[in-house]
Amino acid sequence: MKNFQVEFLRFVIKNHILRFGEFTLKSGRISPYFFNAGLFNTGSKLAFLAQSYACAIADFTEDYDVLFGPAYKGIPLAAATALSLATQHGIDKPYCFNRKEAKGHGEGGSLVGSPLTGRVLMIDDVITAGTATREAVEIIQSAGAKLASIVVAMDRQERGLGEMSSIQEIEETYDVEVAHIISLQNIIDFLKNAEDETLVMHLSAVERYRSKYGA
Repeated sequence: MKNFQVEFLRFVIKNHILRFGEFTLKSGRISPYFFNAGLFNTGSKLAFLAQSYACAIADFTEDYDVLFGPAYKGIPLAAATALSLATQHGIDKPYCFNRKEAKGHGEGGSLVGSPLTGRVLMIDDVITAGTATREAVEIIQSAGAKLASIVVAMDRQERGLGEMSSIQEIEETYDVEVAHIISLQNIIDFLKNAEDETLVMHLSAVERYRSKYGA
């Protein structure tokens, strides 16, 4: 793992953003861990999250012209990440986001910020069923732009209804790379090397879950 991924895992565990136990997912599966990106809910936590996104993006070989944050969760993510890229990595990229409802006055329209043109890097927290991603791709394409890549905070690396995960389906459908700050495999590796026995005790359950549902 890269240093920023280790630091990210330490942070999310310390702040109970990543928890271990038994959690019933929307799919009905009983998961031994739960990642709640909604708990990045203070200025300092959001700043840390944006720094982590920026580190993941700075490693990209894929070029892009603009950052896009789909409403609503992607809005602060795109803005904060653009700021972190500029201040921490010297990468000054424009960003934009969409409204759920088009504005009928002022500048009008449903897009806010920089023009949505060229190659687009989309920022989101997680991809579950992929429905929201497909809606965002429609917005990007209708603006005449092209989705180049996606960055998420967490890749569960978990099968959907078929043999592939939602992220793998998105990659195949749109021929794009979906990068992440952390993945389920990163969590397993972190637990294997943890010195805290209260963390190590969750390793076997997480590995069994990956074996059963992993993509």
